[in-house]
Amino acid sequence: MVYWDLFWAFFIANILGYGGGPATIPLIQTEVIQRGWLTNQEFNEALAMGNALPGPIATKMAGYIGFHEGGVLGAFLAVFATVAPSLLLMLTLMGILYTYRHSQQVKRMTLYVKPTIAVLLGIMAFRSFEESYLQVGAGQMLFLGIISYILLEKVKVHPAIVVLGALIYGGLNL
Repeated sequence: MVYWDLFWAFFIANILGYGGGPATIPLIQTEVIQRGWLTNQEFNEALAMGNALPGPIATKMAGYIGFHEGGVLGAFLAVFATVAPSLLLMLTLMGILYTYRHSQQVKRMTLYVKPTIAVLLGIMAFRSFEESYLQVGAGQMLFLGIISYILLEKVKVHPAIVVLGALIYGGLNL
């Protein structure tokens, strides 16, 4: 039964997630936490590790959570469920969108989805900030937030290096 649940959870999250990995993460988070596979803290830690590694975040999360719950077969099913809907829908929809690419309705469709994605990402960010505040305190959260902002926006350091630095900092402070 766990294999079907893994497949279905990642299939639903990825068939509904418009915009790729970052847009599906809040949906995956909801599925995983509601099913009791990971706590919110564990999910955030897995997300942080997944962001530190190269490649698409959704497949890394699927592989980790699938393996956590169902071993190698669970990892395979979760990753397959993550990739299959996107592949099938992309092939189908791209053909349709390409045919009607000059239509105003098609242009508006993509514009109207963007605010929804922004809200999903904002909610996930708020929850992460809230949990960080509760776990490590306002001082550490503000310190890391300010340093990250300066490194990303002012110094133009690659985001992976900033995430790696935060991981090392967190490891040294425990």
